[in-house]
Amino acid sequence: MSDGALSQDEIDALLAGVDTAGSGPSPAGGSASSPSPDVIKAFQEFLAANTGAESSNLSMMTGATLTLGDPELSFTSRDELLEQLPETVTVVRADFNSGFPGEHLFVLPEDAAKSIASLMNKEEDIEMDEMAMSVIGEAISQLVGTQITDLTKKTNNKSIAAMAPEAVNVRKATAALPGGEFLSALFTLDMGDGTSHQMWEIYGGGVAQDIGRALNAPVPAAMPAMAMSGATPGGMQGMSMNAMQSMGGGGMSSMGNPTNVQSVQFPNLMPHTTPQEAGNINLIMDVYMEMTVELGRTRKLIKEILGMGEGTIIELDKLAGEPVDILVNHKLIAKGEVVVIDENFGVRVTEIVSPMERMNDLG
Repeated sequence: MSDGALSQDEIDALLAGVDTAGSGPSPAGGSASSPSPDVIKAFQEFLAANTGAESSNLSMMTGATLTLGDPELSFTSRDELLEQLPETVTVVRADFNSGFPGEHLFVLPEDAAKSIASLMNKEEDIEMDEMAMSVIGEAISQLVGTQITDLTKKTNNKSIAAMAPEAVNVRKATAALPGGEFLSALFTLDMGDGTSHQMWEIYGGGVAQDIGRALNAPVPAAMPAMAMSGATPGGMQGMSMNAMQSMGGGGMSSMGNPTNVQSVQFPNLMPHTTPQEAGNINLIMDVYMEMTVELGRTRKLIKEILGMGEGTIIELDKLAGEPVDILVNHKLIAKGEVVVIDENFGVRVTEIVSPMERMNDLG
């Protein structure tokens, strides 16, 4: 008979707000029934088709040759997945908030997350702090972006979007996994140096069913087939002479009138903001963010730092006259030159760093 005491794992799970029994559907994606073999097959093909592009993105960001293997899919529960995980994991949530709304996350062993963050930051023995979590989030964001692009193409659902990935490093017992049964895709990540790590991508049961069915459904053709009255598979001998003549006049119409042909109007490819996006941005316009200007950096031995005193000159990694870095929340967004405003220092922005340049800096 139980004395009513809770185990450490149960306490951790309660603190994390998760269901230790792993039963019952979750609010955003749990499912009581397993998907059909066709749905699983369609999901398998979709994920496998993107490993090449995802490997290229990871390699560009880390500067190493990373290869993501084809996934092994299974419909599993929280308890079954926890048995496969190491004690400490990095969980990255990237839930879908439109198109196929539901739970979507990645789970990496702490060693795998450290390896990726170390390569991206060019730093050995990296600490799994807020900066490392941000770097892991950037890497997962690239994987999610690749998948959304392909999913949009294959399902013709143009409203698919996901939340910005948020990474945390936790004990596996406190990992907030979907309730009930969910889809787990196990990848092997080859680091290019003879080592490899496992990575789990998880979809809530409901969203997995929705995506799988959409992938398995035939995509309607862009132009419907033209039905020709009286035509036979062998030719067009059943068509009237008037209809044949109307084709020579620029097209065929069921009423015998010439088809009105217009030039295609392609959308503007320049970046633009929709009214909905502008409204969403307005919600955070009064949020404060930390902006810093960095003159330069250097690295010193502990004995050199302890030997510093008044008058010590520290040489930085920037040349005289070189622009300083402008960072927001520790992320480089622009470069500028130092100016004096009355009696205060300031910085004049001379260059905005493009997203591509930012990715190259990470790589």
